[in-house]
Amino acid sequence: MKQYLDVLKKIMDEGVDRPDRTGVGSRAIFGVPMRFNMKDGFPAVTTKKLAFESMKAELLWFLSGSSDVKELQKLGCHIWDGNANADYWKPKAKFEGDLGRVYGVQWRNWRSPYTDVPIDQISNVISQLKKNSGDRRIIASSWNPAELDMMALPPCHLLFHFFSVQGKLSLLMYQRSCDTFLGVPFNIASYSLFLHMVAQVVGLEPWEFVHILGDTHIYLNHFDQVKEQLAREPYPLPKLWLNPEVKDIFSFKMEDIKLVDYKYHPSIKAPMAV
Repeated sequence: MKQYLDVLKKIMDEGVDRPDRTGVGSRAIFGVPMRFNMKDGFPAVTTKKLAFESMKAELLWFLSGSSDVKELQKLGCHIWDGNANADYWKPKAKFEGDLGRVYGVQWRNWRSPYTDVPIDQISNVISQLKKNSGDRRIIASSWNPAELDMMALPPCHLLFHFFSVQGKLSLLMYQRSCDTFLGVPFNIASYSLFLHMVAQVVGLEPWEFVHILGDTHIYLNHFDQVKEQLAREPYPLPKLWLNPEVKDIFSFKMEDIKLVDYKYHPSIKAPMAV
C-alpha cells in the first residue's frame, strides 16, 4: 500500500488548506492516480485496521440496489447512519432509513427518460463482459445530474470502467471527492473486491485496479492520525478468498468473502465529516 501512503504524504507536504462544505476544513491536491496489481496481494491497508466486514457489507448492499439504510444495518454496517439522519436530508426521505437515489439505486435502477423500463447497469456490465470482454464501453455511472438532489449524498466514487486483454480483467474508477484518511482505503478495498467478484463470474483473471482521485483531501482534524499512520511500517498484503461456487454477481453473501493472512497495525479513530 505504498501508493496510498505516498498520496497521504503528498497531501501533507504539498496540499493547500481551504474551507469546505463540512465546516471542518481540509488540505487538498487535485488529480492523483494510483494503480494496484492484484498479483501483489489484496490492497487492504495494513498501517491501520481496515473495516473489511463493513466494506463488503456496503458493496453487497450497493449490488442489491437498495436505498434503505436498515438493510445495510442488517449486514452489520452503520457507516451510512449519519447521512440517513442528517438534518439536511431527513425532510426529503420517503421513509425512515431512506437514503434516496444513491449508488445502488443508480447501479441497478437508472431511470430512462425514454422508457418505463429501468436500466440495470450491473447486469449490463456482466452481460457485456461475457459477450465481448474487449468492448470499450463497459462502463457504469452513479452520477445522475437529474437526481443529485434526490440523494442523501451525491456519489463520490461516480464512474467505473472495465478493461480486459489476454484473459485479464482490470477496473478503473474515478472518484470526485476523496476523504483520503478515512474513506480512500475503504474505496480501494471495495473496488478491488468488486473486480475479483466480477472476474470470477465472467471467467477472467482479476488484474489491476486503477484509482483516479479528483479532489484529494485530508480533513484538518485528521492530521495527527495521518502522522501516526505514516510513522508505521506496512505489513505484507493479505490474500482474498471468494467462494468458488458463486457464479452470479448478485448471489454473493457475507460468508462467501474472506481476507486471509491479514496482519495490520491497530485502528486509528477519526471523526467522519458528514
